[in-house]
Amino acid sequence: MRAILQRVTSGSVTVEGVVRGQIEQGLVVLLGVTHEDTVEQADVLAKKTAGLRIFDDGQGKMNLSVIDVKGGVLVVSQFTLYANAKGARRPDFLAAARPDVAEPLVRRYVEQLRLSNVARVETGVFGAMMQVEIHNDGPVTILLDTETL
Repeated sequence: MRAILQRVTSGSVTVEGVVRGQIEQGLVVLLGVTHEDTVEQADVLAKKTAGLRIFDDGQGKMNLSVIDVKGGVLVVSQFTLYANAKGARRPDFLAAARPDVAEPLVRRYVEQLRLSNVARVETGVFGAMMQVEIHNDGPVTILLDTETL
């Protein structure tokens, strides 16, 4: 699994003109799943996401997690994180898991975030065309990949 975490002042996802998920301070997570990913990896990635200390403390140092700042997490599934743009100008997405594999793992990741005491967890709509609004704070953008955790 791959997750791009963006520390935000706010974020939202809109589908067909309707806001489906919205947070204030916290993280927008773009989440991709590949064929070999497992429930255990979803759990590890959620725990890492919730506990990662990338929010500033009183001295301006990144010492606080999204839980510590009582922030929200907006999770947006994004199969394009497994794009292969090697060679041709048009990427292929063969490494991205099929929806029947990916969707349950995305749901598991979200469920584990909720169980970890994140103040608010919102999502986009799996498989839908979404407009994502991200107000990156910093900017702070972190790539997590279960192959390297």
